[in-house]
Amino acid sequence: MTDITVTRNDEESRYEIRSGDVLAGFAAFDLRPGSIRFLHTEIDDEFQGQGLAGKLASAALTDAAGRGEAIVPLCPYIAKYLETHEIEGAEIRWPRPRTADSE
Repeated sequence: MTDITVTRNDEESRYEIRSGDVLAGFAAFDLRPGSIRFLHTEIDDEFQGQGLAGKLASAALTDAAGRGEAIVPLCPYIAKYLETHEIEGAEIRWPRPRTADSE
């Protein structure tokens, strides 16, 4: 079985998941003072259906919470993951829905 690893790449502003030494996907983020905004999660087609998105989300969110960064889930996948999974120690700042008045 191939090793699955998740690492934070601050230069690329993303968490990366690898299958062996092959990049299988990433979760892009934007750092702000005291918070991390998750923007987009993507798994390469070759790795679809292997549960890698969930492993990536779990590792990235756990790491961010461990660093004391408040999590802002702008990515729909990360938001859905947070609705169904508990991340110990996580401070979550849910984005406010846009209204006609705020546009």
